Amino acid sequence: MKKIYFIIFITVLSYAQTISAQDDFFTPKTTIGGYGELHYNNVKPDGGQTTKTLDFHRFVLFIGHSWSEKWSFKSEVEVEHNFVESGQGELSIEQAYINYQPNEYIGFQAGVILPSIGFINPYHEPPLFFGVERPDYSKYIIPTTWFGNGAAIYGSLNDFSFKLSIMEGLNSDKFSASNGIRKGRQVGFKSDASRFLYNANVDYLGIQGLRIGGSFTYNDAKGETTENRIALAEFHCKYDANNFVAVFEYGNISYENGNIEKSNGYYFDLGYNLKNIFRTDADIIPFFRYTDYNTAASTLSGGTIESQYHFSK
Repeated sequence: MKKIYFIIFITVLSYAQTISAQDDFFTPKTTIGGYGELHYNNVKPDGGQTTKTLDFHRFVLFIGHSWSEKWSFKSEVEVEHNFVESGQGELSIEQAYINYQPNEYIGFQAGVILPSIGFINPYHEPPLFFGVERPDYSKYIIPTTWFGNGAAIYGSLNDFSFKLSIMEGLNSDKFSASNGIRKGRQVGFKSDASRFLYNANVDYLGIQGLRIGGSFTYNDAKGETTENRIALAEFHCKYDANNFVAVFEYGNISYENGNIEKSNGYYFDLGYNLKNIFRTDADIIPFFRYTDYNTAASTLSGGTIESQYHFSK
């Protein structure tokens, strides 16, 4: 079976090369890019001692190649926390897919893809969100960065954009009250493909500076010892105009089996760009953020567990 998949992949590449050879007006090109994040955190938990840390959190390398205006390959390789050894650090391929876009209205992807859930999961580069760290909501409710083996169709129609994804499912054995579905991600490694995950996202872009939309994700998840059907519904809205930047996201995960019935949360960002005041081309945006999430918002057992994993700041 592996040989069959390999042959299919080579056939796709060869077909793309044939198309590019027929395009006299396009020059095939390879692009290389990336970024790094060095984090300084000065944190004092409630009732605890202040901790000061330096962490080279991420080094990310982008590699892409375009055979023609329609066919391309895109990839993203990431090293987390500077090294990988004895369970510390992480090396992963977060994206690696063939992209076919015959026109401006529709496109297709196949390989290691990112489902469109919220703002940060599909576009998680540091300049695209406020602060040193991503919102905790985007870790425990939407388990960013969420990637896996699959395929997607995306496009736009009038003032709407959309993306439909089918990819590997979740491992329900690893769901927990403290992490929700986060540790259930299979991250493309020998992933169980018996029960696919389905994701649909729609955004409205008809008002200048405003992006508003939502997504729905469904998976009849299973592990070696458990089965648990989950549904994740989220709403997101961003306004970026007249020097104001406001972001709001809300998400809810429903579980069919197990003690956890719901995980949910939200965050709100509000910032103002001071670049006109300082007369500079660089963005200077002081901001306020409020986050509230609970990975065990509703449980069959009830009691203190529902407050134990409720965090707000």
